[in-house]
Amino acid sequence: MIKSWMVIGTVTLLVAFAGNWLTSDDVRWFNRLRRPRWLTFEAAIPFIWTVIFICGGWSAYVVWERNPGSSQTWQILGLYLLLEIVTIAYTPVMCRLRSLKVGTMIGGTGAILSIILALLVYSISVWAAVLLLPYIIWSPIGTYTTWAMIRLNPEAE
Repeated sequence: MIKSWMVIGTVTLLVAFAGNWLTSDDVRWFNRLRRPRWLTFEAAIPFIWTVIFICGGWSAYVVWERNPGSSQTWQILGLYLLLEIVTIAYTPVMCRLRSLKVGTMIGGTGAILSIILALLVYSISVWAAVLLLPYIIWSPIGTYTTWAMIRLNPEAE
C-alpha cells in the first residue's frame, strides 16, 4: 500500500517541477534587476524555500494522519495545494509578465493563505501549525523584498 507521506511528497515535487517553466529571457530579465543593498542572503533563498516546502509537506502529512480521508481533511489539503501553487507561480508569472508588482501581489497572497492555513490546522494539530511557521515568517520577507525592488526598477513595476 502506498503511504500517505509518499503521495504528499510526490504531489509537492510534481507541483514544484511543473512551475519551473522559465525561459532564458525570463532568467536574464530577473538577473538584470537591481536589488536592495541589504539583500545579502539571496544565495540562501533556494535553501530556505526547500526547508519551507519540506515543513509544509510534513505539516500536510500530520493533518492527513489525524483524520485520513475526511471531507475536512481533503479541504485542508486542497488549501495546502493552493498555497503551493501560488508559491510556485511567483517566479514564472512575475518573470513572464515582467512585473514586480505582480510578484508582490502573489507573494502577499501566499503570506495571507499561509496564515489562514495555520489557523485552520491549529485546532487539528499544534505541530502541523508550527511546521507552517517558516512559511509565515519568510513569505513577508520575500514579498517585502520584491516590493522594495519596484523602487529600484521602476521599468519593471
